[in-house]
Amino acid sequence: MAATSPTPQAAAPTRRKAGRHRGEGQWAVGHFTPLNGNEQFKKDDDGLNVRTRIETIYSKAGFASIDPADLRGRMRWWGLYTQRKQGIDGGRTAVLEPEELDDEYFMMRIRIDGGRLSVAQLRAIGEVSQTYARGTADITDRQNIQLHWVRIEDVPAIWEKLEAVGLSTTEACGDCPRVVIGSPVAGIAADEIIDGTPAIEEIERRYIGSKEFSNLPRKFKSAVSGSPAQDVVHEINDIAFVGVVHPEHGPGFDVWVGGGLSTSPRLGERLGAWVPLEDVPDVWAGVVGIFRDYGYRRLRTRARLKFLMADWGPERFRDVLENEYLKRKLADGPAPAEPSNRWRDHMGVHEQKDGRFYVGFAPRVGRVDGSTLAKLAELAAAHGSDRLNTTVEQKMVVLDVARERVDSLVAGLEALGFQVTPSPFRRGTMACTGIEYCKLAIVETKARGASLIDELERRMPDFAEPVTININGCPNACARIQTADIGLKGQLVLDADGRQVEGFQVHLGGALGLRAGFGRKVRGLKVTSDELPDYVERVLTRFSEQREDGERFAAWAARATEADLS
Repeated sequence: MAATSPTPQAAAPTRRKAGRHRGEGQWAVGHFTPLNGNEQFKKDDDGLNVRTRIETIYSKAGFASIDPADLRGRMRWWGLYTQRKQGIDGGRTAVLEPEELDDEYFMMRIRIDGGRLSVAQLRAIGEVSQTYARGTADITDRQNIQLHWVRIEDVPAIWEKLEAVGLSTTEACGDCPRVVIGSPVAGIAADEIIDGTPAIEEIERRYIGSKEFSNLPRKFKSAVSGSPAQDVVHEINDIAFVGVVHPEHGPGFDVWVGGGLSTSPRLGERLGAWVPLEDVPDVWAGVVGIFRDYGYRRLRTRARLKFLMADWGPERFRDVLENEYLKRKLADGPAPAEPSNRWRDHMGVHEQKDGRFYVGFAPRVGRVDGSTLAKLAELAAAHGSDRLNTTVEQKMVVLDVARERVDSLVAGLEALGFQVTPSPFRRGTMACTGIEYCKLAIVETKARGASLIDELERRMPDFAEPVTININGCPNACARIQTADIGLKGQLVLDADGRQVEGFQVHLGGALGLRAGFGRKVRGLKVTSDELPDYVERVLTRFSEQREDGERFAAWAARATEADLS
C-alpha cells in the first residue's frame, strides 16, 4: 500500500478530479501537437543532435552563426547556456528580450554523476578552467561543476579534454535526465545501509545520451543514496531511491517520486515500494517513461513531474508504473528512518569501513577556481588518494586517506583556503550563480554569501547550532530557499530612502530530513542586501535567547511571533 509523506507540512495537495487535464499535451493520451515553442524545437530536432553542428559549424564560424533554436534551446543538452551580458542590472531581467541578455560566452556545466571524481578528472577540470574559462569554477548543489566565459570556438577542445578522462557535459541541462546525485561517501562509509553506486553507473551507461529519454516535458532530477544520513535531498527530486532495510529482503531502496521546488514547491511522496539494488535502473526508467508519456507538455510552468504526481497521487502512479511499464508488481517496503545526523554534508574527518579516512571540507558558497582545483588534485594525490567527491551542499570530500596522513591533508586543505571544521555559517550557507552570470537573476549572490559568512563569523563567534542560509538570485530556487532555515529569495526592494535596491524576501524555518517542510514567509518581510548581516544576526540572536532545550531553528521559527522574526 503506497504511503503518503510523513508530516503534515509535507502532505500532498488535494487531488484534482480525474480527466481535468486531458488536454495537457500528454503523449500517452494522443496529444502530440507541440503546444509551445520548446516543444516545437524539440520536435524539429532532438537536442542531442546539436553537438555535430557545434563541432562542424558553430565552433568554426563563431557565435553569430548559431541558430537561435540551438542557442537558447538544444545546446542545453550539452551543458551550455549563454551567460548574462555584463552590466545589465536586475531591474531589466524580466524586461529585455533573450538576445539582449545573452552574452557571447557560455556557462558550461560538467556532469558528475554521484559526485565522483578521480584526481585525473579534477586535474582536467582545473586545466580546462584555467585555459578556457578565465579560471572560473563553481561547485553546484547538484554535485556538478560549472565554468563560465566559455567561447563556442573552444567547446570541441574542452570536450576532448574532459572526455579523455571520462567526464562529459551530456544532458547536463535541457529537458532530459540531469545528473544522478549520490552519496559522496558511497561504498566507504562505516554506517552505510547499501552502496547505490552500481545503480548510478548502470543508469548512466544505459540511458544518458540515449534518445529514449532525450525529449522529456521538462528537466528530470534523480537521486540514489544508501546513507542513513539521507544526504541527497531525496524529498525534492523527481525520483529518489533512499536506503532502507526490508525485514524480509534485506538492504534496498525506498522509492520517492514527485518532488521539486521553484515557484510551486512540492515534497516528493513515497510509493511504498521496496526495490533491490539490481532493479533500481529499471524502476528509474519506468518512472522516466511515465514522465515522458504522461507528463504535461502544454504549459512549461506545469511540465514538471510533481504536477502529474499531485493529480494522480502515489497509488495511481505506482499502479501505472507496475502495470504499464515494469509489467510486474513491486514489493511493499518500510519508510526510511529519521536521518542519522542533523548535518548531512560529511564535513570533518571520519573513519571509513576499511580503516582509512575521508575528509570533508568547505569552500565558501561553492566558489572555487581552476588553479585551486588543480592544486587540490595534487594535494589529494600526494596524500595517497585518487578519489574526491562533491556534495549536494556545495562542498567536497577526499576519500581513502591513511590515518597517518590525515593531519597533513587537513593542513594542506586549510592552506588552500578550505576548512575541515567550518563555522556553522560557512558550513550552512549556499548561494546560486546570481546576477554575475545568470540571465534569470535579479540580485548578486555569491559575493553576498561570502561576505555574510565573514560578518556572521566576526559578530557571532560562539554561535554553534546547525543553521542553513540559502541565497537565491531569483524565484526559481536553485539554492533551495524554501527548505533552508533562512531562505533568501532575491528581488528588488525599497531602502529607507525609497530607492530601489537589491534585496531579499525571507523564508524562515524550512527543513529536509527530520520534519521536512517549507519555510514560513512573514508578511512584508524583506531586507536589503546591505541590511542582511544585521537581519540574520538579529534573528539568530532571538533564536538563541528563546529556544527550548535541543530545539532546532526550524521548530523555533514555526512558533515564533512575527515580531521576533522581523
